[in-house]
Order: sequence, then structure tokens, then C-alpha cells
Amino acid sequence: MQTLDARLRDIADRMNAALDQLLPRVQGPEARLLEAMRYAALGAGKRLRPFLTLEAGAMFDADESALLRTAAAIECIHTYSLVHDDLPCMDDDDLRRGLPTLHRQFDEATAVLAGDGLLTHAFEILSDPATHRDPQMRCLLIAGLARAAGAHGMVAGQMIDMAGATVAGDMAAVARMNRLKTGALIQFSVEAGALIGAAPDDARHALTRYATNVGTLFQMVDDLLDVEGAAAETGKAVDKDAAAGKINLVSLLGVEGARQQVRLLAAQAKEHLALFGSRSKFLSEAVDFIVERRY
Repeated sequence: MQTLDARLRDIADRMNAALDQLLPRVQGPEARLLEAMRYAALGAGKRLRPFLTLEAGAMFDADESALLRTAAAIECIHTYSLVHDDLPCMDDDDLRRGLPTLHRQFDEATAVLAGDGLLTHAFEILSDPATHRDPQMRCLLIAGLARAAGAHGMVAGQMIDMAGATVAGDMAAVARMNRLKTGALIQFSVEAGALIGAAPDDARHALTRYATNVGTLFQMVDDLLDVEGAAAETGKAVDKDAAAGKINLVSLLGVEGARQQVRLLAAQAKEHLALFGSRSKFLSEAVDFIVERRY
């Protein structure tokens, strides 16, 4: 039987192949832009969001091509968010996934435009009939991704993060920031798989609750790694949040308190999968992978 590590590698390889085709090299004046987009998107990422989409969809025998193209669109959005997050006007990071950030490898203007290109290309992918033959399904996917990524989702969470001083000491505001900045796209990744698979309502509700816990869990582990991790393992700078005076659940709860919350969230996430039995094996094991990750 395939292990989780093997499954993650398999999906990462398939995602890289899909993105390689969806972001082809070109000649002419736009070649530098596409080169930058490929540099960002084809890096050595975890591909967790594509994994969640494909695993959720697989439980309902969803079409794999539709799942893979939808996952690629989600990954384009995620990558654009990282490119912009690393910019000097945001977090001003020099390292991402163990490599120079895009604005360091190219320049700031190219990084902004490459992020813009990835953002818009995601919706081009979803609108293509190759993603799904049913135009209503394509519209549902486009609307869902737009909500998750936009001013009521990931972008809103980033804005709250940038205004960190205004939520200092407010646990509810920090939790909301996590739910929007990181959780919204993770939640849609799971929901998209269930949507394409025509999952029944009870299954979709259970998966949404699972994804909500996983999104918060992922961000808390990320914040713990910023405190406890090493740049050689994480592939990016550490101790950035404390140096910038940012507030997160680790700074509010303390390291041990945050660890306890991580354990609670992990247990809750797994409980939400009870409905699916052995079909959710990899989704359940992914919770432990997130808790134990060092990068």
C-alpha cells in the first residue's frame, strides 16, 4: 500500500508536470515574465493544497483531470501570494523554499507582474472547458476560488497581518486573520475536490470542518517554526515575526500553549473524517504530517 510520503511525492510530481504545461516557455518580449512565473511556480513546494484537492476528490471518484487542473489553479494563486508576501513592502524576505525570492532573483517590478500573471492565469485555467465540461461547474469553481483568494479571504487576512499592531492581544482577531490568510485557500482546496466529486451535503460539511481545522493548524505550526525552526530546514528566514513585532497565536499563547492548541486542532480535524472511514486515510495522515513538519 502506498505511504503518505509516496503519495505526496506523486502528487507533487504530477503538479509540477501540469504547471510546466500550463506555464509554457515563450519567445519574445514576455519571455522574462513567463520565466519569472515558472521560477516561482515550479519550485520545490510541499504542494499541500493540490494534495488536499486530489485526495478529497478521490474519495468520490471525481475526474482526475478536473481535479489536477483545479489544483494547478489553486497552486497558481498560492504561489502568487507568496511572491507578493516576500516583497519589500510586505515581509521583505530574501529566501523562499531554499532559493532566492523572486524579487531577489529578478527584480521587484518583475515579481509584482509575475504575481499578477499567476493570479489571473488561475482563472484562465478554471474557465477552460478542459477543466470541466459543465460550464456551471466551472463558474462554481471560479466563484469559490475568487472568494477564498480575495478581499473576503486570503487578501483580507494579509491586510490584517500587515496591520498587526491593531490586533495586538486580540485572540479573536488573530484567529480570524489565520482563518482568512491561510485557512481560506486550504478550505477551498478541500471543498473543490468535494464539489467536483459531487459529494453529498453531509460529506461536504464534514470536509469543510476538517479543512477549517487544518488551515488554522497549518498557520500555527508555521508560526511555531518561525520561533523554533532553523532556516536550513524551513528554507526561509526564521524569527521574522518577533523581529517585526507581529502578533500571532504563538506570541499570545506562548510556545507550550500553542503546542497544546495544535494537538487539539489535529484531534478535531481527524474526528471530522470519521464519516469516511478508510477512504480518508491520507487526509487523516496529512494532519500528522502538518504537525510534525520542519519546513
